[in-house]
Amino acid sequence: MTTTPTGDAAPFAAPPHLDVRTPNVKLPPNSCDSHAHVCGPLDRYPCFADRIYSPPPEANLENYRAMLAALGVERAVLVQPSFYADDNTALLDGLNAMGANARGIAVLRDDVPTAELERLNAAGVRGVRFNIVDVKDGKGVLPMEQLHHVASRVAPLGWHVELLMHVNEFPDMDTAFAGFPTDIVVGHLGYVPSRLGTGDAGFKALMRLMRDGKAWAKLTGPYRISAQDMPHADIVEFAHALVDAAPQQLVWGSDWPHVKVSWSIPMPNDGDIADLLGTWVRDPKVREQVLVENPARLYGFS
Repeated sequence: MTTTPTGDAAPFAAPPHLDVRTPNVKLPPNSCDSHAHVCGPLDRYPCFADRIYSPPPEANLENYRAMLAALGVERAVLVQPSFYADDNTALLDGLNAMGANARGIAVLRDDVPTAELERLNAAGVRGVRFNIVDVKDGKGVLPMEQLHHVASRVAPLGWHVELLMHVNEFPDMDTAFAGFPTDIVVGHLGYVPSRLGTGDAGFKALMRLMRDGKAWAKLTGPYRISAQDMPHADIVEFAHALVDAAPQQLVWGSDWPHVKVSWSIPMPNDGDIADLLGTWVRDPKVREQVLVENPARLYGFS
């Protein structure tokens, strides 16, 4: 572990906007931001030494809660970021500070003791994350044996497995996850580059899993897959395809603090991010389902 970035090997991500505007799309009561990261300060929560980037100092819990208030969002799911590896300390402290309106997705060692799983569950953790994108080792490879092992450990708790993956790299993922012990959750609309279109075999496999009630997708991070500037018009077809396929298996998230985004494109304002929902999920009743009912079911909000 190291408390400071190590030069070019782990550059700082750009900070999020702190002047978050109120969105034009009014979000319903008990809306949930189902994908966000809370980071630092680095002297208290040191990063994993072998990371590929470092979080900006502004990506702290105070600023995140201010962003939620500006959007009118009451619930949140904190996801363990890659730069903390399997040290969930910052995540757990964030959950404790936010209380009953927060849930967490942790990163675990394969040999995590059962007592630790029970402690994490009591703290509000509801899933375990595997990242095969923002890593130096194991990039683009699904470790199915490991996934099955960990899923069998967390299934009795009602947890799910969250995968940061490009589904286009796995055209037979519905076959690979047949009989999997838990639900799976995939971020960033499947993380398919927009140029591949919704006819991509991996994207279709994800939608088959969703129709079968075995997978969920997060409407997050359009800037990660779009070839266009905000409002990312080339992503609309992906959102509509997911809504048409299985609206009951969708949740939305801000992807705050948008780490790595402005290395290539301008940092988005979270009010603009929220307003994309008006185009992506056009029916207000379905929008409420995605923002309120679905995350309550997936993450156990009462």
